Amino acid sequence: MEKKEAYQQKMDAQLKILNARIDELNAKAQKAQADAKIEYNKSLEDLRTKRDALKSKLKEMKESGGKASKELKTGIQNAVNDLKTALDKAFARLKDE
Repeated sequence: MEKKEAYQQKMDAQLKILNARIDELNAKAQKAQADAKIEYNKSLEDLRTKRDALKSKLKEMKESGGKASKELKTGIQNAVNDLKTALDKAFARLKDE
């Protein structure tokens, strides 16, 4: 298996995990009080935007011929890290309430 394909599979797996965490946060947000629910819905909207950006970068990588460029991999890793950080912050706020 090529390095690019292995990297794509790794990032697809990461995306599935992050999607599951977004779904978990969504379920918890639905149980929250009205004021908190508004805040969680804003957070979820931001998380979904970040997730969609990551999906777009992964799609770009899959469509690129040959080896993925270092810049593309860096962009994907930054998008993953950004989404993870946003999720961690959202879950931390949930615990504080």
